[in-house]
Order: sequence, then structure tokens, then C-alpha cells
Amino acid sequence: MDEPTSGVPRPISVIIADDHSVVRDGIRTVLEREDGEFRVVAEAADVPSTISAVREHRPDLLTLDLTMPGGSSLGALPACFMAHPDLAVAILTMREDPEYARQALRAGARSYVLKEAEPAELLQAFRLAVAGGNYLHPRLGALLAAGEQRDSDDVALSDREREVVRLIANGYTNPQIAEQLHVAERTVKTYRARAIEKLGFSSRAEITAYVRRVGLAD
Repeated sequence: MDEPTSGVPRPISVIIADDHSVVRDGIRTVLEREDGEFRVVAEAADVPSTISAVREHRPDLLTLDLTMPGGSSLGALPACFMAHPDLAVAILTMREDPEYARQALRAGARSYVLKEAEPAELLQAFRLAVAGGNYLHPRLGALLAAGEQRDSDDVALSDREREVVRLIANGYTNPQIAEQLHVAERTVKTYRARAIEKLGFSSRAEITAYVRRVGLAD
């Protein structure tokens, strides 16, 4: 089940992040069967080492377990994307819950696949992520479609709200944003609150993913 990976040089460099060595070994085995299409450049067993590995290797693809020691996997994505903006992320998890899938996609992951998946499905999810597409396990896709969240990409933010959101995604604090925009900190808080209310989310991971999707990072 080959998926297009046009524009991506071979081999596709991969970091495998999972706190279970048997899972990492399984993913590596699946990838190594594909005639040099993929090259595993590092493995990580916790959140801090995942961020460090992304910074060091700047891979094409990160396969990421949703739950690992050392912090929040999704919470680590802003740091990963700042280190390597073109990183593709595929979540590989046992959590068959549409809310987790929604949070992962909002945080910038491109694929969300269950650990029960067959190798062909894993490869489909990985290839689509690297090609800039999305993959969601069919059962989860059906559940999400039944209760679809509003499309935050179509939300109309003011110019100031967009600028504040962009700076939040880049790691700026409220005082730093106020200095950048030459306004009072309370004004920044007002713009921030308005933007968060319109978007429907507040975590930095979700804001960073939104900024990347709509092109505010450029």
C-alpha cells in the first residue's frame, strides 16, 4: 500500500519514541523491511530525550507514543517543531479515544494510528504524514465525524490577535509580547483572551499547530 512521498528524499529519516523497547523494535523491523525507504536515526524512551533527539537529528518523521515518562508527549511538540519546523509526527498509541486523536491533530501530529495496526496500516500512516497528508484510524475518524469540532482554521482573528497568537507559538511571554508590540501587558492579555475564545483552545501545543497550519509562522 504505497503512499506518495514526493519531494521527500530517500531514505526517510525516522526517530522512534516509545518507552517500551519491544514496540520500538517492532516499528524498526517494519521500517527496515522497506528496501531502504526509511532510516531510523535514533530512538527515545522518554519525553526529554525525544526533544533532544529531534534537535540533534532533525528527522523527516517522528513516531511518537502518546504516553511516556518525563512529561507530556503532545506538550513536547512545540519544542520539536521549533527545532525542526518541517517535522512530520505520527502518533502511535493504544488510546482509542476520539478526544485524544483530536488533541493530537490540533497539536500538530499528522497521523494517529493504533498499536494494534497491521504493518501496512502503519506504513500508510507514516508515508502520508511525511507527504504532508493526514491519517486517522478509521474507527476514530468515524467517531470524530459524528461529533466534528468546529474548524478553527476558519476563525477570523484580528491582525493584533493573529500577531499575539504567532508570538505565543514562538514561546514569547505576555511581557515580551507587550514589548514586541509596544503595548501594555494588559492589552496583550485582552488580545490573547479574545483569540483563545475564538479558537476554542488555549494550550501552546494547539496554538503552535494552528500557527503552522494557517501559515502565520512564515
